[in-house]
Formats: sequence, structure tokens, C-alpha cells
Amino acid sequence: MIGHLFSKYIPKAAEEKGFEQLLNLFLQLLQYTNGDVAEALDWLNQLDLQHKLTNNAYGMGNFIQDLKDKGYIQENPVDATFTPSAKTNQSIRKNSLDEVFGKLKKGGKGNHSVQKSGQGDEQNSDMRPFAFGDSLDQIDLNSSIRNAQINHGIVDFKLTEEDLCVRERDFKTQTSTVLMIDISHSMILYGEDRITPAKKVAMALAELIKTRYPKDTLDIIVFGNDAWPIEIKDLPFLQVGPYHTNTYAGLELALDILRKKRNPNKQIFMITDGKPTCLKEGNGYYQNSFGLDRKVINKTLNMAAQARRVNIPITTFMIASDPYLQQFVQEFTETNKGKAYYSNLNGLGDFVFEDFEKNRKKKLR
Repeated sequence: MIGHLFSKYIPKAAEEKGFEQLLNLFLQLLQYTNGDVAEALDWLNQLDLQHKLTNNAYGMGNFIQDLKDKGYIQENPVDATFTPSAKTNQSIRKNSLDEVFGKLKKGGKGNHSVQKSGQGDEQNSDMRPFAFGDSLDQIDLNSSIRNAQINHGIVDFKLTEEDLCVRERDFKTQTSTVLMIDISHSMILYGEDRITPAKKVAMALAELIKTRYPKDTLDIIVFGNDAWPIEIKDLPFLQVGPYHTNTYAGLELALDILRKKRNPNKQIFMITDGKPTCLKEGNGYYQNSFGLDRKVINKTLNMAAQARRVNIPITTFMIASDPYLQQFVQEFTETNKGKAYYSNLNGLGDFVFEDFEKNRKKKLR
């Protein structure tokens, strides 16, 4: 039967606007539900009932269908459950980059400038005579031909090695970074969510390196009773565990990773909210959550000193303001000759961005 199916007209602009608004909320909720799509959608439904996020033109059913059609969630054909897609993970990282590093502008391909000339991608205005070992692509042909004409004349043209000149290029360097994230129980203790801001900073840093500094390397490790590496795709859904804080294990793993990197520039970023409270001994753990246990502290300081001996600075971001915790961080930073920042949850991202940029622009030897 030939005919027409009529339905209510929904303007495209209004539909897209409704989807984008709900998508931003959905991506935020996914981080709090540790990647549980069903729970995030349930929370979004409750918010819709309370605050009337949708209307007759665009409802939650339309939004869920768009999530599937646009590739943000994937449906399991066996049990009809939803899981986040790779596109969702990247969207969360980009949103975190905008939120934490909102001052950034899109730049080049990500090499870090230092204050000297050398092998790089960008030419500068400096010229010098050709020297043995210079590559052919460094030769400035126009200037070299002009030198040949001046030195030998135009009629009997010839080009000698003495005529060649080279245009200098800005030296570019690379950096290997290990980001350590504390996932001990204190990151959600007393009803204060410290892990979500820490995850946002980590995702923003990962997206920053992938887009602006693609030649750098970034490894991410988490530490509780033990330490282990995680993938960038796992960052949005990182969970706090019933763990103590084994900072020693985290630093040990970070140094093992950096020793294998060929880059001459290496550094460790550590985001934590407390003091070291745990060491692994044999098949068990030595734990003490009360005060500053010198056995745990001394082992951790020894690891900081070891990092200093191999020229790996550690930048600590302490998201707590207790005086005795600051005392530990000061001792730790002095031992490593690194940097330390004390921040509330709102200012954490700004500190990471500021220090990251400074390290990249600093002259490295």
C-alpha cells in the first residue's frame, strides 16, 4: 500500500541543542558511575523529572536512540546492556581538557621548544656556513646560489662548499611523563570526592599530550596497597578502593617505567591527598594510618632520593591542607629537589597546567 506516514515536525536545530545539553550531563554522570551506562541514564532520568531537561520535542527516548546512532554507547546483543564506546572516552577527555586547561589554544604538532638551535621542524632567521655533518635539507638554496654568484660571477657559474649556507632550526625535544594517581580510600573519605577532580586532571593531561605533544610519552599508574599501570581509556572510570597509600610502590614502578624510555627528559607527576601509610613486606603489608610512620616515610624518601640521582624530578600535587601533611611533602620535595603544590579541589587543574607548561619551556640539558 502506497501512502504517507505523518509525524510531528522537530526542527533540527532544537534537536541538536537538546542532544548536546543532555550529552554533556551524561558524560559527567558516567565518570561518577565509573562507566555504568544504565546507572548514568537512571540518574539522568531523575534529573529530567526534577528539572525538566527534556520537552515534547525531544525526550529521553530520543536521546538514548541518538547515543546509539551516533556511536556513544554500544548494546550487547546477548543481555541488552549498554557499554561506553571509544568515542565516549575521547569525548570525556576532550571535555576535561576544555574544563581544566581552558586557556589552551591549538598549536603545532607538539614538539617542545628549548632555548638553542638544532635539529627540528621549524626554521628560524639565523644563518651559518655549511659544516660537515649538516643534512642536505638544512641548506638554504637561495642564499647559497646568491653566495656563488657573488664569489664566482654569473657567466662562469659554479657552486662550491664554501658558498653553501645553512638556515638554523629551532631545537625540539621530547619528554616522558609518568602520572601517578592515588586511589586510596581517603580520596573519598568524609564525604569529600577527591578522585573525580584527580581523574579530570589526568584525562586533560592525557588529551593535552595526545593532541599538542604527540611525540611525548605518557604512562599512567595508580597506587593503593600496590601500584599498577592503567590505560588512558580506563581513566574516566577509575574507582577508589579500600586501600592504604603505598607511595613507595608507586614511585618504584614509575622509575622502572622511565628507565626504559630513551628520552633524555623524564618527570613524574603525583596526585595524592595524604601521607604514605603502607609498605609491602614479603606476602603481606606493613600498614599504619596514624601519624607519620618513620619506617614508611624513610622508605619513601629514599625513593625520592633515588629519582633525584637519575635526574627525574617529581612534582607533587597535594589536595589537602593539613599542616603535618605539608610537612611530609616539604621533606619529600627537598629530598628530590622537585616541586610541590598545595591545592583545593577547584585549583588543582590550574596548577598542573602551569607546571606542565613551565617544564616544556625550560631549557633542558
